[in-house]
Amino acid sequence: MSAEAENQATSPPKSARAVSYISWVALALMTTSSVASLRPAPTMAVYGLASIFLYIVPAIVFLLPTALVSAELASGWNGGVYNWVSQGLSKPMGFLAVWCQFAMTIFYYPSLLGFVASTLAYVINPDLASSGLWTAIVIMVCYWTGVWVSSRGTKGVAGLASGGLIIGTLIPGVLLVVLGIAFLGQGNESAAPMTADHLLPAWAGLSSLVLIVNNFLSYSGMEMNAVHVSSLRQPGKEFPRAMFLAMGLVLLIFILPALAISWIVPADELSLTAGVMQAFDAVFAAFDSQWLTPILGVMLVAASLGGMLTWLAGPSRGLLLISRTEGYLPPYLQKLNKNGVQQNILVVQGLVTTVIALAYAFIPDVSSVYWIFSVITTQVYLIMYLLMFVAAVRLRRNQPDHPRGYRAPMLTALCGVGFAASLAALLIGFVPSSQFGGGSVWTYLAIVAGGALGLGLLVPYLFYRARKPSWKTASAEEEVPA
Repeated sequence: MSAEAENQATSPPKSARAVSYISWVALALMTTSSVASLRPAPTMAVYGLASIFLYIVPAIVFLLPTALVSAELASGWNGGVYNWVSQGLSKPMGFLAVWCQFAMTIFYYPSLLGFVASTLAYVINPDLASSGLWTAIVIMVCYWTGVWVSSRGTKGVAGLASGGLIIGTLIPGVLLVVLGIAFLGQGNESAAPMTADHLLPAWAGLSSLVLIVNNFLSYSGMEMNAVHVSSLRQPGKEFPRAMFLAMGLVLLIFILPALAISWIVPADELSLTAGVMQAFDAVFAAFDSQWLTPILGVMLVAASLGGMLTWLAGPSRGLLLISRTEGYLPPYLQKLNKNGVQQNILVVQGLVTTVIALAYAFIPDVSSVYWIFSVITTQVYLIMYLLMFVAAVRLRRNQPDHPRGYRAPMLTALCGVGFAASLAALLIGFVPSSQFGGGSVWTYLAIVAGGALGLGLLVPYLFYRARKPSWKTASAEEEVPA
């Protein structure tokens, strides 16, 4: 997701100004760059050819409803998800929604930086990719370095990720697919079966489909890009075109590298964090070009870190804006440093992230830890989407004449499909994956339920119950310095 879009989505309404129009193709490319990534490819590569099905289904039942519904909300109500849910449901529910947007990052950063750690290992020593201690150290160093950079209010940091789509996604992705095809062309047998019998995932109960939950996180963030709907000349016609084009591009970027990895690396040897580098290392070895592996590793790491920096403070800034006007957080967490950055929130978040990162050091299976963090991240974020879909239906029903720049077709049906898909993904996340079994089911449930429900529901409830009038530090008309 883009930091620029996130900040716009959480900022209060500004005075009217001339609209600078963009083309629907440009919006499609912006959306693609903020959603597409190579990071989830190893997770889906486990399914081989069935990954196509498991990418397309969530795209239809989640990505598309999210894009169209959030476009209507963004074109009619400023203030992002907090204002949408507050007006559609209630202010407490609005706080819960914006809290979940922020809280998901607490587990997202350890999983993102876990990928960085495993990728960086191939630049230094591939054996480190399976080291929990190495992973924990990299997570802590990278996160706190990011906090230091963000707290200085560095201008132009967002530009660090502007080339991320090309440097860390398109070039490695295209190279991986081309080399994968060449690998097969040399007569090497695909590690995963590529026959019609394997188009659908083998059914062994819900546990065989758990990894599909990761795709909901991969597709999340569309509500951030919806703020640009008002920049189209004909939103009613152009926004759906942009979303269908973006969905096609995103599917290509997700599916083809996942297939390429499945051709090269057997599923039972695949690491969820280091799978991309495993594939590159293996295919470069086949072509006697392993010296290229560290170079690709640096490209992937640079793009991931740049992306993290550009929106490190985005979700917390949205929470800060609401808390200053409504008093949802204590004054200590609302304080800004001399550069106008909510440093205290970032520091407290960093302390929690550090504790979570230590799990990598004490749990021997890095892939299992990565998967658990991804599930918790997804479940917390899905709570926000459940609220958004319900709020959209109520706003259409209760405020039918409210001006909207775009009206989603069959909004109630879209919200129904999106809500059902989100709820199903949230519940499926509590089922341990069949691909990574062996551990205690009850331990898995305790960790996932404690993380998702505790962080996503209990903590905001405690903040809401403890709020005081003195916690309001700004009027509704004030804006937090950028």
